[in-house]
Amino acid sequence: MASDETLNVILGAGGAIGTPLSALLLARGAKVRAVSRGGRGPAAAEIVRADLTRRDEVLRAVAEGATVYLLAGLAYDRRVWRVQWPAIMDNALAACAARGARLVFFDNVYMYGPVEGPMTEASPVRPTSEKGRIRAAIASALLEAAAAGRVKALIARAADFYGPHAEATSVPSLLILQKLAAGKAAQVLVDADALHSYTYTLDCARALPLLAAADDAWGQVWHLPTARPALTSRELVAIAARELGVDARLTVTSAWMVRAGGVFSTLLREVGEMLYQNDRHYLFDSSKFEARFAFEPTPYAEGIRASVRALRSGGAAWDRTG
Repeated sequence: MASDETLNVILGAGGAIGTPLSALLLARGAKVRAVSRGGRGPAAAEIVRADLTRRDEVLRAVAEGATVYLLAGLAYDRRVWRVQWPAIMDNALAACAARGARLVFFDNVYMYGPVEGPMTEASPVRPTSEKGRIRAAIASALLEAAAAGRVKALIARAADFYGPHAEATSVPSLLILQKLAAGKAAQVLVDADALHSYTYTLDCARALPLLAAADDAWGQVWHLPTARPALTSRELVAIAARELGVDARLTVTSAWMVRAGGVFSTLLREVGEMLYQNDRHYLFDSSKFEARFAFEPTPYAEGIRASVRALRSGGAAWDRTG
């Protein structure tokens, strides 16, 4: 666990993972510096405003010997990613190298591209989307810097996530929980019966400090703990409807409908290039992490129940980690 002598710098502190991670670290007596462009963060943290695309501001935000968590989230637009992600990664690596800080990068699975069978840390990097190629490039930059000894760093990857604090960004929350709660049918992309893994936000918050505290974790890619077996969207809708006390109604949006909508909508255009994640099984294997840290991921039924509670309470609070 992080000691109270180590400063934990959260780059991207106001998001779905930064929020519960900050709260968890503070509850354990650790020091937290919450860094974001808007100056968001819990009252007990040191709040720092910084634009992560500006190297001087990142350098000022990163303290000597700190543990740095890069949890930034960008607008879901490849044009933004193309410019900002390389700059953010370069700045984080440069700042950590200059300050002797350690870097934990929270990543997704876009760089794998379509995968037959479960995704593991050994899955080949074969992106078929521009967003996947961007993620592959910045992950490669981090691993190369770590291998060269320029910085102590690791990558923590999650599947699509869900749970408390993700109400504004999680697809299951936006398209399933919130629609059902509003008396509408849940919206499912392409195939309601394809299996799909989801990583629970609070499991991410618990897992990241474990990696940071483990000497043997650095320089590696780790899949964050994710429940198995995976659910189909139809099963997820059924569990969510039961928790909400509503009928389990759903509609399926076909691939051609998403692509047609992309002519007029940037969001649908961006979703369109990622539809391979919905038209087949999307299976995420975190057994490496679970074995190393004796960690049992939160079961889906429990995670969905907590997600419904968070939604009913009006969104995630800074100090709620369970």
